[in-house]
Amino acid sequence: MPKSNRRRGRKDRLAQETIVDTNPPVWPGVAGGCLKPLSPSEVTLVEETALSLLETLGLSQAIPSMVRAVTAAGGTLSDDGRLLFPRTLVQSAIAGAQRDFFLCGQNPEHDLLITGASVHMSTGGAAPGIFDIDTGLYRPSTLADLYDAARLVDAMENIHHFSRPVVARDIEDNATMDINTAYASLIGTSKHVSMSITEPQNVQAIAELCYTIAGGEAAFRARPFLTVMVCHVVPPMRFAEDACEVLEAAIKAGFPVQLISAGQAGATSPATIAGSLVQAVAETLAGLVFARLVDPEAKAIFAPKPLVADLRTGSMSGGGGEQAILMAAAAQMGRHFGLPTSSIAGITDAKTLDTQYGAEKTLAIAMAAHAGSNIVTQAAGIHASLLGVSLEGYVSDNDLIGNILRTIRGVEATPENIAADVIANVCRGPGHYLGEIHTFDRMKSDYFYPHVGDRRTPVEWQEDGARPVGDVARDRTRELLASHYPNHIADETDIALRGAFDIRLSRSRIGRSE
Repeated sequence: MPKSNRRRGRKDRLAQETIVDTNPPVWPGVAGGCLKPLSPSEVTLVEETALSLLETLGLSQAIPSMVRAVTAAGGTLSDDGRLLFPRTLVQSAIAGAQRDFFLCGQNPEHDLLITGASVHMSTGGAAPGIFDIDTGLYRPSTLADLYDAARLVDAMENIHHFSRPVVARDIEDNATMDINTAYASLIGTSKHVSMSITEPQNVQAIAELCYTIAGGEAAFRARPFLTVMVCHVVPPMRFAEDACEVLEAAIKAGFPVQLISAGQAGATSPATIAGSLVQAVAETLAGLVFARLVDPEAKAIFAPKPLVADLRTGSMSGGGGEQAILMAAAAQMGRHFGLPTSSIAGITDAKTLDTQYGAEKTLAIAMAAHAGSNIVTQAAGIHASLLGVSLEGYVSDNDLIGNILRTIRGVEATPENIAADVIANVCRGPGHYLGEIHTFDRMKSDYFYPHVGDRRTPVEWQEDGARPVGDVARDRTRELLASHYPNHIADETDIALRGAFDIRLSRSRIGRSE
């Protein structure tokens, strides 16, 4: 077959794969939870130690409204200014936390049911750099890069949730950056979006932007499509005052929230995996108590995300086995408490789409997902120890994540799937399964097929240019960036947003007429 025909065949296959499959091999919310790196006694020890730390050590730098709420509920402010949380208060917060809720998309087909050990894959990172698709070099990330990341994720069926992956470094003012981060993310994808907000005074503007898109405040509160991620602590065991004010304001405005503790083992949390886990669990539970005191109906996600350092240098190291097992254990604690849980996984230390990239991502994502984390952030695109993102990484990682989701789905040994009757018929008949209706019926429902991963023979691959998967992903990324401009937000709404806010992306940049 001539090269041109082979390449055309590959493009045709990619085009066909964009058609929605009514019986897919993997899906958002496939159930994990089988991996349990902590023994039952270890789980009990982690829980007991976290409760004891909250009760006897507590956290410093609590904001006044938190002190009032917690002390009114039975807590104590110690003489040295540490807010102490009695275990009954923490246990009550765990027991009463919201469960089994949707993280809504602007398009309801992207609603994510956060329940049990359902697993959803997400971007993330807040990286300051982008791996430029044209030069192959790192450069400061921009608002346009953020928008491009959102619309790529919008087209990736195995990336279910868009968490802001890069910082718009071409915008210096925090308030303007926050509003444009929300706008670029929400105009770029109709999937659920998560972002942080730099200052409490910026929360209301983000809320008003969301209310406008939703068609009113009541409509947004009924179906909130943006979560506010809050690192409410500055480890060890100290509240971040501005972030706590953001948390309070976001809950009151109707946003779901992620409660994030991100200590670094050996630097801002203990060097041991167990110690880092305990501290992160305690810090995150403190945030949950406050969130529920602000609003008992708050949709709050338990997100202990402790990180690991390379203790030879002190630099963050996200690609090692220590990070993978730490995140799996954190997810297991979320499952133990029965709380909606988010983990950080996939933050490879690799700088490009190479063997290190694939190996480190697969290890960490698979472990967090098999442990039952409801939202696995940083699962796509991010690399260079959270310092960079590659757009083509989303296309490549869509395959990687699809394969991981298929492993989470499992073997499914049922009387029907065991297929004893099929085995008997084939053995008495043709001697192979290729022509069986059973094989045809299951070829799509049971098997995940990669979009850019190459399964051709070496000869075919060589005749087609012997291109590595990164080059193929890069071409597919360019095709999508040239054609995929989501239009789920109506023109009149977009124009209204531009009249109300300082929107920096031009209409032409988002594929609209000026």
